[in-house]
Amino acid sequence: MLRDITLGQYYPVDSVIHRLDPRTKLLGTLLFIISLFCMDSAWGYGLAALFLAVTIRLSKVPLKFMVRGLKAVLVLLLISVSFNLFLTPGREIFRLGFLKITWEGLRTAVFMAVRLIFLVLGSSVMTLTTTPNELTDGLEKGLGFLKKVGVPVHEVAMMMSIALRFIPILIEEADKIMKAQMARGADFESGNIVQRAKSMVPLLVPLFISAFRRATDLAMAMEARCYRGGEGRTKMKPLRYHRRDRLAQLLLVLYLAAVIVLRVMI
Repeated sequence: MLRDITLGQYYPVDSVIHRLDPRTKLLGTLLFIISLFCMDSAWGYGLAALFLAVTIRLSKVPLKFMVRGLKAVLVLLLISVSFNLFLTPGREIFRLGFLKITWEGLRTAVFMAVRLIFLVLGSSVMTLTTTPNELTDGLEKGLGFLKKVGVPVHEVAMMMSIALRFIPILIEEADKIMKAQMARGADFESGNIVQRAKSMVPLLVPLFISAFRRATDLAMAMEARCYRGGEGRTKMKPLRYHRRDRLAQLLLVLYLAAVIVLRVMI
C-alpha cells in the first residue's frame, strides 16, 4: 500500500513533457486544476480526459504506474462519493431506510469522483516528469514577483521541494519498518479501525525518529556547504523558455478557453 504512493517520485525517461520548462508544467498543472472546477457537464470532463490522456502519452510514463497513486486516495474518494450520493436532495431513485439515492446525487457523485481522479493524475504528471531541483527553480522563478512584498520565495520553494523529495524516502523507510515488525509478529491488518490505529503506533514512533534524524543530517550538510539562502546564488542550469514551452502554453490557454466555452454553452 505504501509503495502505491507516487507523489514526489520522479520517473526518469526522455519525453516532450520531461523537456518542458518546470514553470510551464507548474502553469499547466494550475490551469488543469482550475479547469476541473469550471466543469459541470460530461462534455467538459470528456475534454479533460482527452487532454490528460494526450499528456500522459507524451510523458511516456506508464499509465499503470500513475494509476497506482490512486490507491492512496481511495478512502477519500469513497467518502466523497458516499456523501454526495446519499446526502444530495432531488428526484429519488432508490431508498433504503433513511438513506436515499437521487439523480442529482448520482450525477454529483460521478463528477466528484472523476474530478478527484483527474486531479491526482494531473498532479502526478508534474511530479513524475520534474526533478526536485527543477521544481525548486521553477517555483522560485515563477513566484519571483512575490519578493517585492517581502515573501522569501527561495526558502518557500526549497521547503516545498524538500518535502516532496522526502515523501518517497519516508515511504520506503515506513515499508522497511513495517516489514521488520511483521517479521517479529506485529499485525497491521486484522481487527477493527481502532485496533488498526493502535497497531500503527509502533510504526509511527520509529518513523518520526527517522524523519527527524534525516532532517538534522540535511540541515548539517547544508550548513557545512555554507548554504545561506537564495540571495546572490547562481544556477548551474539557468531556466530558459524554448519554442516548445511557448507552444505548450498556447495549447494550455486554448484548452482552458474551450472548457469555459463548454461551460457557457452547455
